[in-house]
Amino acid sequence: MDTTQLPTKVRSLMPEIREELERLIRIPSVSFPGFDAENVRRSAETTRQILEASGMQTQILEVEGAHPAVLGRIPGPEGAPTVLLYAHHDVQPEGPLELWKSSPYEPEERDGRLFGRGSSDDKAGIVMHTAAVRAWEGRPPVGVTVFVEGEEESSSEHLPQFLEQYRDLLRADAVILADSGNWRTGEPALTVSLRGIVALFVEVRTLDHAVHSGEYGGAIPDALITLCRALASLHDDRGNVAVPGLVTRPSDDLDLTEDELRRWAGVRPGVELIGEGSLTERMWTKPAISVLGIDAPKTQEASNQLVPFARAKVSMRIPPGQDPQEARQALTKHLEASVPWGAEVKIIAEGTGAPYALHADGPAYDAMRRAFAESFGRDAVNMGAGGSIPFLAAFAQTFPDAALLLTGAADPMSNAHSEDESVDVADLEKSCLAEALFLGYLAATATLESNRRTEA
Repeated sequence: MDTTQLPTKVRSLMPEIREELERLIRIPSVSFPGFDAENVRRSAETTRQILEASGMQTQILEVEGAHPAVLGRIPGPEGAPTVLLYAHHDVQPEGPLELWKSSPYEPEERDGRLFGRGSSDDKAGIVMHTAAVRAWEGRPPVGVTVFVEGEEESSSEHLPQFLEQYRDLLRADAVILADSGNWRTGEPALTVSLRGIVALFVEVRTLDHAVHSGEYGGAIPDALITLCRALASLHDDRGNVAVPGLVTRPSDDLDLTEDELRRWAGVRPGVELIGEGSLTERMWTKPAISVLGIDAPKTQEASNQLVPFARAKVSMRIPPGQDPQEARQALTKHLEASVPWGAEVKIIAEGTGAPYALHADGPAYDAMRRAFAESFGRDAVNMGAGGSIPFLAAFAQTFPDAALLLTGAADPMSNAHSEDESVDVADLEKSCLAEALFLGYLAATATLESNRRTEA
């Protein structure tokens, strides 16, 4: 079979691929502590069965203390390169059910999009890989290894151990990491830069214990207002990050408009955007700080007392070129200096993830761009991502000579990590086709290079 037959083949496979995706969505495979780990194991076994049905040799991979991962393998023809296809089968918690228009674990199609938790992030990645293999009728022109992680959403804590323990099984010439997405619906992209992350807790104490707010208010600061003043210091009046000493970089602004961004994110009509510079700089190559949560009395439980203690979780995204440890030190120093009125402050580091920039040049990238152009009918763009994917650095460290290609079937309307997560069904088919075409084009590139070496 050659690549000209792949569009028809992929189209014929889509009902089966759709059924597999829906089967995976129905499993609430949340990998966070406090959720039923058996669901993640059930998701791993279902993933293994789907890979096996695609003609792969499969096994469940285990590392002590980790959620299970899944491996699928098909050896390639003699002398052909090997491609490692990555995805993850765990998902984010569903959040408040009343915010979903349909059940998060019962897939439903509306207006050409399939809704459900994991539909785009990242169970779509799993079926992209199986579709690419099935399109070649289980005999791809390159060696294929599929590795599906089970704890990406909860930080990929054990990924370095998986990569080290199973290094020989996972070794490859090119790696497709199907956990990103397209620039827009119908517009393919290669993600070439990712921000890193620094997370910490800031604790503030002003009193040994709570006291009457009427008796002592006006003379003694409460911990909550003290904490709020420190958190407010993280941005200037325009919304730029105000922590000194952090790296910022320019970015290709592509053709993103403010109206489009507001629509993608659901920004309320009167809310102004924050920061300065192009929109893509603000989201991809400049630092960003968010307060993810505050520990304080709930309003329904609040009484007339000065709160003695308050705690917040602060998350900072850092651009490529920024050292995570230096960024954490800068954020810690700023917060410690910004807590007013002599209140006691304690900073507790949670973790860091390195930013990453890809040099998207070479035969593998050329093959993927050709595949995107044929499948989507338009050239792929190079885009950044504001989110952090710590596993990219782990793969780069373990396989330094492999080409890393960050792709996926998601788009800005997918609502990953929020309610009503979805994937565009037409884009899913195009993404499956692009991956199948890539396998053929990479094999052809390797054959040409082999012939050149023989002639020389």
